[in-house]
Amino acid sequence: MIVMKFGGSSVANAERIRHVAEIVKTQVFRKPVLVLSAMGDTTDHLLEAADGALKNGVVSIDLIKKLHLKTVKDLKLGAAAKDIAPLLDELAQLLAGIALIRELTPRTKDYLVSFGERLSVRIAAAYFNSLRIKAQAFDAWDLGFVSDSNFGSAELIKESWNLIPEKLIPLTDAGVLPVVTGFIAQDVNSNITTLGRGGSDLSATMIAAACKAEEAQVWKDVDGILTADPRLVKNARPVETVTYEEASELAYFGAQVLHPRAMQPCIKTGTPVLVKNSYNPEAPGTRILSTLEKRHLPVRAITSRKNVTLVDIVSTRMLGQFGFLEEVFSAFARHQLSVDMVATSEVSISLTLDAVHDLTSLKKDLSRIANVDIRAGKAIVTIIGDVQRSSEILARSFRTCELIGAQVQMVSQGASKVNISFIVNDTEAGEVVKALHIDFFDPAPGVVSGNTVSAAKVSGAVSTRSKS
Repeated sequence: MIVMKFGGSSVANAERIRHVAEIVKTQVFRKPVLVLSAMGDTTDHLLEAADGALKNGVVSIDLIKKLHLKTVKDLKLGAAAKDIAPLLDELAQLLAGIALIRELTPRTKDYLVSFGERLSVRIAAAYFNSLRIKAQAFDAWDLGFVSDSNFGSAELIKESWNLIPEKLIPLTDAGVLPVVTGFIAQDVNSNITTLGRGGSDLSATMIAAACKAEEAQVWKDVDGILTADPRLVKNARPVETVTYEEASELAYFGAQVLHPRAMQPCIKTGTPVLVKNSYNPEAPGTRILSTLEKRHLPVRAITSRKNVTLVDIVSTRMLGQFGFLEEVFSAFARHQLSVDMVATSEVSISLTLDAVHDLTSLKKDLSRIANVDIRAGKAIVTIIGDVQRSSEILARSFRTCELIGAQVQMVSQGASKVNISFIVNDTEAGEVVKALHIDFFDPAPGVVSGNTVSAAKVSGAVSTRSKS
């Protein structure tokens, strides 16, 4: 068995669904389970419809209805219109209720957004059947997806690990192609829940892990995990293989391919995850594994995240004292602030936060015990690489920053040892990533390949390549 998950852009319309079917047809012999997101922008349209019902008392599902009925028509699935009609009626009734009471609770919101996935799987299953592939649409809870009642970010309960294979394996053994809703589940009281960030990918990896599948394939609109953001680095290339740790660190620090939460089930069982491009299925993609046998380059990928705030906390009370760190982090906990990076010395702590927070109250609290300096407009540059070559990575990275005139303001090596992160100014981040990518992945003759060269050469290489 394999699990194949396709996101919203991959099933956005009839043309894309046909394309997905061509991909799945090549894998039918491997007993696939198909996990789908809502079509295109359907989730956004559902939330917009709820907003209209709340604010204006207007009930309109025109955009949603038009997309799905047009897709049914374009795929020549006349009978499928009857399959989705009850769901469209149910959706209209739900919106009428929201308009009447002018309230949208977290539970109702989860119920509302579930319609996107429920509509898409019914259309896709009907299309596969029209191709004489025996398919059946399933809402995830009918296949053992049971969660807690944390609406908006529910967690699957442990019983799901046994329920899912009990329901699914007999279907695939009987030659059925299950087409399953991603992102959603039900709690023990039969309330619909959503699985939060990375929820559709989590649905796929949970099925793969619970059923001991050969692999989980996550089909996106990129060629896999890339060595850098292609919007910054034109010649960024797919990474052939990464470990779960490396993929998680990349996601935490800016890469948008696979959320760390979605990888947890497969990490638990060691099930491989293959990230592929539904728009370019010939591309090999990126395979995520427990361990790697060979490493040819010191660095796997480079990523960055802008709009970061750097907080420096300095106090002589730290010298030989205990309890100071506890006081500092208790202040962050009281203000419900999550810290990204931390570096400490005997008398100081430097850490980073997302810049969306108002830190006035935090600074007032911390100023009772230390001198506090808060600086916005920073960026985190993260290098994911081989732990055995961390000294080389650090030396080359700092040399590159020196040569292009970027000032490193904080450094942190993660406990996993696969990531090295440092802080630069927002305005410098793009050039730093480009220069590091040239050094580690595509060094031109005489340009920052561990050799001492002039800053002019490095800057010239970055400038030239960024325009290509």
